[in-house]
Order: sequence, then structure tokens, then C-alpha cells
Amino acid sequence: MGDPPQEHGRAIGHGHRALAARLDWNLIRTYLVVAEELNLSRAAARLFVTQPAVSQAIKRLQSQLGYTLIKRRGPRISLTAAGEEVFRIARSVLVDVSSLEMPARGMVDQIVGRVKLLSVSRVHSARYNQFLVDFHRRHPRVELEIEVMRGHDLLLALRQNAASFGIGLCRVATRQIERRLIIPQRYALFCGQSHRLYGEQHINIDTLLYEDLVTFTGDHLGDTLSPLTLFRENHGFQGRLAASSSNLEEVCRLIMCGYGIGFLPEDAFRREVEVGMLRRLPPEDGLADVDIHLLWNSERPMRPAEAVFRDELLAAFEQG
Repeated sequence: MGDPPQEHGRAIGHGHRALAARLDWNLIRTYLVVAEELNLSRAAARLFVTQPAVSQAIKRLQSQLGYTLIKRRGPRISLTAAGEEVFRIARSVLVDVSSLEMPARGMVDQIVGRVKLLSVSRVHSARYNQFLVDFHRRHPRVELEIEVMRGHDLLLALRQNAASFGIGLCRVATRQIERRLIIPQRYALFCGQSHRLYGEQHINIDTLLYEDLVTFTGDHLGDTLSPLTLFRENHGFQGRLAASSSNLEEVCRLIMCGYGIGFLPEDAFRREVEVGMLRRLPPEDGLADVDIHLLWNSERPMRPAEAVFRDELLAAFEQG
């Protein structure tokens, strides 16, 4: 004979409470980072621990839960169906828990919470810097995390609800993504010290038509940086693609090392021009506008700290 229904119900409830009591939330935090990175080495670097320590934490968590969360194939890992569900639940719980801290006496009106911000590299804006200063002064109990990534990955992460906001490139309307222009950005052509054009006195567009190019791996028609491609095609550039990277810093490095002429945002690399590491090339009015936007998932509910961050950032860029 089995247990009476009410006793069986109590047993199940007790089992659920036992899991909550014995579950190590440090293991959950480790798992969240692993699930975001899908790479144990990168997860270990973010957590400032060794890779074996991360592997051991995942094993312990799987043992506590009683099922497999990840599958490994060499250096690559993927989440199981159960792992995906645990990732979704744990991330939601962690966000909720971050808002539970009771405010200290006299701090009842302060905003408490966490904002995760994804950003492309080299966001050059004194106004943005000042906003961060002012925001932290007004809301010292809001934790801000900033992660730098490629523009395409940034949009994908926002669609997957992996962050509060993005600061990046979004030239055309994109499904599920709200955007507000905050930093106008103009691209121009540059060459480095070791390039043969660096010391030339008179350079015009025709001089550049057959030069080797350094560009972004995503620089193709229809992509975020397609205005650069359109300019290249409209002016009849015939130079071969000599080097490319998805990272702005690496594109700059390749240009400075003489692999070819290349496209960079003017303001972000003004210092390199001033110290002589780069030379700005024609045309004088630059190439194309590829502006930086504040981006967020239109289907993701905002928590108070996130809403305040968005509203105050947009207000800062609407002033004068």
C-alpha cells in the first residue's frame, strides 16, 4: 500500500524545501557565467578562478540537482534542455534576489538593483562619461556591469534577455530591439605610419582607389556597417581586402601596422592622429555616419534600476 495522498504531498513539499535548503547559490552563479560564455576558460577568467574549479562546481551542481546541465565536446560546450531551463530560472531568480537587500535607515528612497550593459569598444563621448559620474553619485546602490562585445553579438544577447541594455551600432530598425540615438559617429579613412601614403603631400580619392583595405569582418551590404561598403562601391574602390577583424582595436592595429587603409570612427581615434600613429585620409567630410544607439529588448520588462538608468541616460543626451 502506498502512502496516503496527504502524506505523499507533504513528502514532495519537504523534498522541494530540502533542495532549496541545500542548494549552493555560489554554484548557481558559476553556472550562469558558464551558460553565458559556453566556454569554461572564459568563464573561469570572468570568475577569477581556475578552469578545474569551474568544472568541479558544475559537477557539484549537477549532483545536487540530479540531472545533466551541459554537454562537452572538446573545448566547446552546449546546454542540455534541462540546462537551458535552469539557466532561465536561475537568471530570473538572481535578478530578483539582487533587489531584496533592505535599505539602510535614511536610504529608503534610494534605487537598489543591477544594470548589465553590453557595449561596443571605443565609445568616445565626454557626455557619456559625465553621465556615468552623475548616475553613480545619484544612485550609489545601483550595481553597473559593462561587458564589451561585437555589435552583432550584442544584438543577439539583447534578444536573448542576457542584459539590460546595449550601447552599439544599429543602423536600421531591428526586430525586438528598441533604439535611441545617443552619440553621432562619423567614419573616415586612415593609414598608419608604415604605409606608403603616410608621408605623401597630395592625396585625393583617385590616389586611394587601388589601395589594399583593412575592414571589419561584418562590413558587407545590409550589415550594420554597410554605409562604409556603399561608399567603397560608389567611389569605385578596387583594392583587395588585405586584413580584417571583428574588433575595432584590432582593425586600428592592422591599419597602424601598414596592412592597408581602413575605416575608423574619427572621434574615437583622434588621439592616435594627434600623436602621429595614424593619418586621416580624404575625403575631408569623412565617409559615412554609423551612429551609436542605446538599445534594449522591447519585450523585456524593466526593473526600477534599469528604467532609471535608461531615462536618465536619454535625458543626459537630450540636453543642449
